Amino acid sequence: MADLPDVPTLLEAAVEALGGRGREGQQTMAEAVASAVEQREHLVVQAGTGTGKSLAYLVPAIRRAVETKKPVVVSTATIALQNQLIDRDLPRLATALKPLLPREPTFAVLKGRRNYLCRNRVQSGAEEEDTELFDPRQLSSLGRQVARLHEWADDTLTGDRDELVPGVSDLAWRQVSVGGNECMGARVCSFGQECFAEFAREATGGVDVVVTNHAMLSIDMAQGYHILPEHDTIMIDEAHELVDRATSVATGVLSERAVSTAAKRASRLVEPGISERLAECADGLALMFSEVGEGRLDHMDEGLAGAIAAVREAAAACVTAIGPNPGELDPDAASDRRLALAALEEVREAAERVLESYESPLRDRTEVVWLAKTPSRPPALNVAPLGVGGMLREKLFGDRTVVLTSATLTLGGDFTALARQWGLGREVGQEAAEGGEEAHRAEGEPRWRGLDVGSPFEHARSGILYVARHLPKPGRDGLSPDYLDEIAELIEASDGRALGLFSSMRAAQQATDELRERLEQPILCQGEDSTGRLVRRFSEDERACLFGTLSLWQGGDVPGSSLQLVIVDRIPFPRPDDPLASARQRAVSAHGGNGFLSVSATHAALLLAQGTGRLLRSTEDRGVIAVLDPRLATAGYGGFLRASLPPYWGTTDPQVVRSALRRLAEKADEGERKPAA
Repeated sequence: MADLPDVPTLLEAAVEALGGRGREGQQTMAEAVASAVEQREHLVVQAGTGTGKSLAYLVPAIRRAVETKKPVVVSTATIALQNQLIDRDLPRLATALKPLLPREPTFAVLKGRRNYLCRNRVQSGAEEEDTELFDPRQLSSLGRQVARLHEWADDTLTGDRDELVPGVSDLAWRQVSVGGNECMGARVCSFGQECFAEFAREATGGVDVVVTNHAMLSIDMAQGYHILPEHDTIMIDEAHELVDRATSVATGVLSERAVSTAAKRASRLVEPGISERLAECADGLALMFSEVGEGRLDHMDEGLAGAIAAVREAAAACVTAIGPNPGELDPDAASDRRLALAALEEVREAAERVLESYESPLRDRTEVVWLAKTPSRPPALNVAPLGVGGMLREKLFGDRTVVLTSATLTLGGDFTALARQWGLGREVGQEAAEGGEEAHRAEGEPRWRGLDVGSPFEHARSGILYVARHLPKPGRDGLSPDYLDEIAELIEASDGRALGLFSSMRAAQQATDELRERLEQPILCQGEDSTGRLVRRFSEDERACLFGTLSLWQGGDVPGSSLQLVIVDRIPFPRPDDPLASARQRAVSAHGGNGFLSVSATHAALLLAQGTGRLLRSTEDRGVIAVLDPRLATAGYGGFLRASLPPYWGTTDPQVVRSALRRLAEKADEGERKPAA
């Protein structure tokens, strides 16, 4: 193959063809990605909003794939970015690069099997055991949704859940889909030649770029076999979400419903007495759940431990009774067997993990167990790893080059906090001062380099970081009158145009209810409509405000004068009773580390950076970030949190901020009144 153009040449051609303009940070990042891939080193890149980081990693990724004839995997955290890459960025980029490469680059998307409709599941019908615990109103709605899915099954070409508009509930979708451990395999299934999941997987064969998500990537790492095509280079966008998504995949769940479902699936294959024993265990588990309080369980009650052990033994007995694969089975029998074994193994494994976690002293445990009780779901026992760094170090970084990127990766001013969570050791360049490269390599720590390419935004000129130092510390009983007064005065000064990011839905609703009576500006609240529609309404009405919680902290793109004020009610520390965060914090402290800084402050810094990043979405944007929690200015950890944010111009003077907001509002109004040219 003739020598390919270098990355700077390809990037320049791509930017020109796409009608954009070159950015220094984008060029720096693209060259660093190309170098990391060539040198087989891991790279961590912080690229601020507006950098054009997607293009900066896609161009070297495509060049690498074309040169080596091996695919490059791109993993994202959100469906929105996944769709953006597949539907917009990659098609345009492939067309732009085609004249400079030996052929037009190719790409495909791969999601988990559960995301695709299963024709065999549709044919066999919904299973009663999945629905018996729901009230008649839920079942009526479920029936209508499943009927619609059956109609859609005859028309869809992809079977991809994301293409179903409007969508359906998770419960309805489970009636027509299977997980990877439930699938009997294309060679056995009657619909193996018509399987949507297999079509999607086959489409990734031979392409240059495979786009997937962090959950699918984590499943691929955890399986004994690979779902993704063989690859040696991976680009992880939205890398700040990787640990949470990997933890979610690694979390086991034990519930009465799961045990009952496993028992009913097993009843088709084993003698009644064996499956009935497991069904009785489900009742015993539910009884013990009712007697145990929710939250983290550092010590296991004897009654609950006995109920869990009974589930483990009864599930194992069912597996033994089903026996080894007898060979040739008709498709229906093969499907029943696979579904039963999958449910039984899931229950048995979760019970085993829970019981094993208590075999070690509290200080040495590697997993945490908690009981979750919510009004909308039956109680469930969860078991999750305290960290996923070991798995990531071995399974992700071990035999490939990984580029991790996001707009928010430096917390407290460097990459250390997230690098530790990912299982990375010291950055290349640090080992010389800490024992030399040989010591670094001897510990088995993957080599990596960090790079912050900045942002095209002039944060100090475009944004003000206002900390309401004069307010009292936030309390536990909702927003105080002082906080509500502060929010009202800020919104009046900005004449709306405000995004309120609250630490809880309760606080967002309280602010909405009380301020609607006091303010003329319309206030939208998360939960009153779909988040997408609320964001559109907010962006279309310049005087509107939008209040909400977590999903608004991390998503939503509203450039222009519709958003000139971001209000944060309090520093977003994890809840003190959050079982996973509190256990991780305790574990770090028990081994001599700073648990608060490593877990709670890091969590808060990441969310704060994500939330305040909603303000500036284009180089023309201007506005104010108002953090009402005075601890950002007064507490010792405030410096760490502020160092995790871009370098906004800072103030604690409310009069300065309100004057600035009034000027911005007047300028925006003048822009609206100005006649079109």
